[in-house]
Amino acid sequence: MKLPNGFGSIYKLKGNRRNPYMVVLTKGYVRVKNNIKREKMILGYYCTKKEALSALTNYHENPYDIQTESITFAELYEKWSEEHFKKLNNKSSIRTCTAAFNHSKPLHNMRFKDIRPNHLEGVIENADVGDATKSRMKSMYNLIYRYALKYDIVNKNYAELCNSIKVERKKEKIPFSHNEIKMMWEHTEDLPFADMILVGIYTGFRPIELISIKNENIHLEEGYIIGGTKTKAGTNRIVPIKSEIKSIIKKKYNPDNEYLFNDYNAFEHEYTPLSYDRYRGRFSKVMTALNMHHTPHETRHTFITYAKKCKINDYILKKIVGHEIRDITEKVYTHRNIEELISEIEKIHFL
Repeated sequence: MKLPNGFGSIYKLKGNRRNPYMVVLTKGYVRVKNNIKREKMILGYYCTKKEALSALTNYHENPYDIQTESITFAELYEKWSEEHFKKLNNKSSIRTCTAAFNHSKPLHNMRFKDIRPNHLEGVIENADVGDATKSRMKSMYNLIYRYALKYDIVNKNYAELCNSIKVERKKEKIPFSHNEIKMMWEHTEDLPFADMILVGIYTGFRPIELISIKNENIHLEEGYIIGGTKTKAGTNRIVPIKSEIKSIIKKKYNPDNEYLFNDYNAFEHEYTPLSYDRYRGRFSKVMTALNMHHTPHETRHTFITYAKKCKINDYILKKIVGHEIRDITEKVYTHRNIEELISEIEKIHFL
């Protein structure tokens, strides 16, 4: 029986073999001098021709990666990310995955089936990054292993067995004091990124939301920014630009750049988006320079703390910071317009 073109081939090998039927598929074509040569991949060896044909048919009915035995971590990451990134609705999440992959270089060329918990743990523990990034590396490994299980590349999720990985401990959040906020205002001109931290304090944006603010979503004349991620209530919400930070936003605003906050790449002579790790590094430099001890997420905590002290409307606060509103009446019947949001946020006093 002649098989369709491109379907694959079955060969019976000579000699006394337990599995004499070899199934071959075409991997691709390469040019050798002036000739085109077919690159072959062996699907497997089978006892009977019927078994070989069945295996070949099953492959085409439910395709799996022909290189499951040899596929490397990096090759599997490419396949996983191609599928996974389509589900993500913001570039910062993609950059987070990319950064986690880049910190996993010792795994890149390893055959995925050979990777064990000690390999994953060693890479994470030896990575020169913070605990938060290490946690994201482990999360990415879990997602890749689920993908590998789905396509029968492995039969066990070794990422789940990495129990010795240090995870960032949650500690009590401490808001910035009046004096600390005042000190940062005094250094906006001579201390890079101090102004960015102030924008975080005065808007309540999460760090990952702050670095994702697009210039096209800034409405200077109307006095608000559209931004936010993570939750349904927090995505693309309206956040007023408090009067004190309008000068910072105006100075940073550049319609030629995609994002409000960027890094300048001197080698390429261009502005590049900030990753969370870069933002965290800049944040730490400011904290060290001013002898302060805060985490990036404490800017958002500061906004919420001061807003509550100044007794701004609870529902408006939830709308601004992207918290879910559980009150059915407020959620369904009350329309809060931009003027109300701006008016309410101006009640907050940070100094």
